[in-house]
Amino acid sequence: MRIVETTDLTAVHALRRAVFIEEQGVPEAEEWDDLDGQAVHLLALEGAAALGTARLFVAGETGKIGRVCVVRSARGTGLGKALIAAGCDRLQALGCTRVELGAQLQAMPFYAGLGFAAFGPVYDDAGIPHRWMARALAP
Repeated sequence: MRIVETTDLTAVHALRRAVFIEEQGVPEAEEWDDLDGQAVHLLALEGAAALGTARLFVAGETGKIGRVCVVRSARGTGLGKALIAAGCDRLQALGCTRVELGAQLQAMPFYAGLGFAAFGPVYDDAGIPHRWMARALAP
């Protein structure tokens, strides 16, 4: 398995469609935004098969990881952990000292296990309860 940066959003969008729109019921209008062109996109591949993705943003010294998804068949394999680690590494290389993400409530224990701590209230994103989480990145 390898994680690469990509500017070809075909596989990224296919993964997000499968997980967020088809599996989780996120409305298309809420999944697709105008931010993809500003993001760094990570794509997890096993051979030629796309299994997961995440998108990254930099805002000063704070990096943001979003749209993290892994296909059902690859869950529980460590792929999600590898995507978050790759995202943190890339954001650190871009000068970030902190990383934030909006976690679905059911995924909070996963992110807590990777060193993220929750802050702020629960909020709704596309009908799914979320909470912000953050962790420091080594300078």
